Amino acid sequence: FVTPATGVLVGEGCHNATGGTVGGQVGYRWQSTNWVFGFEGQGNWADFTGDNISAVSGLRNQSKIDSFGLITGQIGYAWNNVLLYVKGGAAVVGDRYRTYDVATGLEFDRANETRWGGTVGVGVEFGFAPNWSVGFEYDHIFLGHRTIDFTGSGNFVAAPLGAFTASNRIGQDVDIGLIRLNYRWGGPMIARY
Repeated sequence: FVTPATGVLVGEGCHNATGGTVGGQVGYRWQSTNWVFGFEGQGNWADFTGDNISAVSGLRNQSKIDSFGLITGQIGYAWNNVLLYVKGGAAVVGDRYRTYDVATGLEFDRANETRWGGTVGVGVEFGFAPNWSVGFEYDHIFLGHRTIDFTGSGNFVAAPLGAFTASNRIGQDVDIGLIRLNYRWGGPMIARY
């Protein structure tokens, strides 16, 4: 939190966000001997929410990820019907930040942003029927730190609707575990593993 009077950066605390996600992916893979190469675009709706009480203002800080997308390249190694792979590329996240008065539960101020960063991941995929596979994947999204301006909700005299209330420097990383169901179009070269 950047204090308005002095411009000094003061830590307000941190929290972990938890929740669920659902989405889909589309991509292309090709196989050369046991090596598999590919690229993929993934989009998810999400509900990752967390909060903490600010050590500075006493307000409840809440963050929520509404959505995220990944654009990645992949390299993997396949044998029989199993594929192990690593991936990396770009990530984009839709964020909502809110602060609430603890006593009344009313929203004090807010900010929204679309945030870009990088991602790396690892996964394993099992072919269980012709052209069908199920996979388990872990992804880490690096979003770094950004200073974001908050505006008032209009519920309090100190936070008029739309008026600047504070600048907060927010650091964010995301760890996600996914279960993926895949259907592969194409010939036997694509469906081999």
